[in-house]
Amino acid sequence: MSGKKILMVVGDFVEDYEVMVPFQALQMVGHTVHAVCPDKKAGDTVKTAVHDFEGDQTYSEKPGHNFALNATFSEVVAADYDALMIPGGRAPEYIRLNERVLEITRHFAQANKPIASICHGLQVLAAAGVLEGKSCTAYPACGPDVKSAGGLYTNIPVNEAMVDDNLVTAPAWPAHPAWLAEFLKLLGTKIEHQQMAAV
Repeated sequence: MSGKKILMVVGDFVEDYEVMVPFQALQMVGHTVHAVCPDKKAGDTVKTAVHDFEGDQTYSEKPGHNFALNATFSEVVAADYDALMIPGGRAPEYIRLNERVLEITRHFAQANKPIASICHGLQVLAAAGVLEGKSCTAYPACGPDVKSAGGLYTNIPVNEAMVDDNLVTAPAWPAHPAWLAEFLKLLGTKIEHQQMAAV
């Protein structure tokens, strides 16, 4: 199995776990992940935010790590990539204002390439107009965005994921095991577990 080439579109105050964990895990199983941000280049960093669920009416937010980009946004050729990933956090609400981000997103949808989006990442998909008729989930506060864009928003437990054709979505980072497993299936990645022989 040869690794796939995945484009990850982020911005300042992307959710810490939702960028760090997939970026590392996908590389661990042999894929290439290019993390890019509008108006930034390889070697630049974005600030991340840690969103947590602590019993308040909405998530809390704390400073996260600085995350180093490894590719340059202005050099992205969407056709060169096999899949798209859009993490959540605060970044999606403003990177969706960038027309090039929306063009890139539409490329993956129109080509029916795998797209993984989590939490607030669905705001980018909604703005790009690629959710029409798609069953998906997101952070519940993004449900109205999904519905306005013609998507079929589904409220599922925070640790689960859902798939509709080429799209895999999840409500928030507690769903990473399920979300990443479903994304790997869309990528055609097979992980084999060998039975240990009894001694």
